[in-house]
Amino acid sequence: MVFSSNVFLFFFLPIFLSVYYLTPNRRRLRNYVILGGSYLFYGWWRPDFLLLFAAVTVFNYLVGGEIGRKGVKNPIARHWMQFGVVANLAVLGYFKYANFGVASFNELVSQAGFQPFSFAHVLLPIGISFYIFESISYIVDVYRGDAEATKHPVDFATFVSLFPHLIAGPIFRYKDLADQFEHRETSLDLFGRGAVRFMQGFVKKVIIADTLAPLADYCFSLSEPSTADAWLGAVAYTAQLYFDFSGYSDMAIGLGLMMGFQFMENFRAPYISQSITEFWRRWHISLSSWLRDYLYIPLGGNRKGAMSTHINVIITFFLGGVWHGANWTFLVWGALQGFMIFLERVAGVNGAPKRFVLWRWAITMVLVMISWTVFRAQSIGEAWQMYKPMFFMKNVAGFSDPMINQITGLQILMLVLAYGFVVFEGLREYRPVFRVVSPIQRASAAVLLLLPLFFLSIMKLSAQGYSAFLYFQF
Repeated sequence: MVFSSNVFLFFFLPIFLSVYYLTPNRRRLRNYVILGGSYLFYGWWRPDFLLLFAAVTVFNYLVGGEIGRKGVKNPIARHWMQFGVVANLAVLGYFKYANFGVASFNELVSQAGFQPFSFAHVLLPIGISFYIFESISYIVDVYRGDAEATKHPVDFATFVSLFPHLIAGPIFRYKDLADQFEHRETSLDLFGRGAVRFMQGFVKKVIIADTLAPLADYCFSLSEPSTADAWLGAVAYTAQLYFDFSGYSDMAIGLGLMMGFQFMENFRAPYISQSITEFWRRWHISLSSWLRDYLYIPLGGNRKGAMSTHINVIITFFLGGVWHGANWTFLVWGALQGFMIFLERVAGVNGAPKRFVLWRWAITMVLVMISWTVFRAQSIGEAWQMYKPMFFMKNVAGFSDPMINQITGLQILMLVLAYGFVVFEGLREYRPVFRVVSPIQRASAAVLLLLPLFFLSIMKLSAQGYSAFLYFQF
């Protein structure tokens, strides 16, 4: 089940919220409602994968309990922590990378003249990267003493399965939500704010991202794109990915507010960044902070000299690319991110600028679009088909005839609106006069603009039937 579906909007969500608010707000009873609703939400896709999901949850609850009983940084607790991390990564590795590993191995042995290895295709459970990372953070935090091992299995199970963020993040940490599982307030104000945030994300996803998706897909499917075709594809996908993923995060945060949860922000106007370093402080913040705290810092961070720091940065982003998926394109993309940040560190680029410099922003956006190209491509060969005209200028004069026949006025309008929104985010960041701070202004904007767009989104969704999120594949 996904947020952008009629089943979720008109069946699951109203029933869930009704039961949730009718349940007394005491003795964690509402956590049971969330747990049941989340398992229904997840099992709607493949009920059999609920067994894996539940097994991972029980395993990490027990391991966290053992670590807690042995004591903070106790040698035996360390062994339990290491065992838990390895086991979690083994599960993730099998389901996410077995197909890729066997396919790569078979390609090598085939070239050597040997018989390929027969292997049954492994289906990737949705959301596994997110709930595995959250489970790892829990047992590591318990070992470090940053979080207490919970004595309430329902609280932990609810944390892992919390449906607003279950499928595509943000990546939460138990220590940040532990108090909210014990007690959280619900109010009409929070519900209203959550509803507005949910509608905002829904509009971003259905109206903008889904309208741009066919344009980006077509550009990347061209066997011989012109320079204009290739750059249009990069520009369209850059907007599509942001509005798709940030739209999901907005909906997750909004749903959390409806239930009384305060979730972290996952995006902070990333396309106004003036360096790749700043970009990663604004894009997918829950992942970048997770990689920092559980990979970069344990590797040594910046504590062992400049060269070691640079190596740690490159390793961290390379493994971040591996996390995104089992494809050479993600490995190249992750290595590219690490290399660009390495170059910025060597050059002394400021990752937290106080003022806006147009040329720095322009260079950053071009680099982001170039890196998203290999991220979107299905193979290195497809990425190269896009890069050749982008860099070596093929038919600079304009779009190819197939591309001209494919482009619609609505797609161009959405592209303009998407980047207009990016400009508005920049103005809000660097020109305080553009910030809307009054609750009355926000409510008025919701009524006058957001509600009509939300209903338009529902009609569009009903016409297309279903709309998957890009980050479901990760």
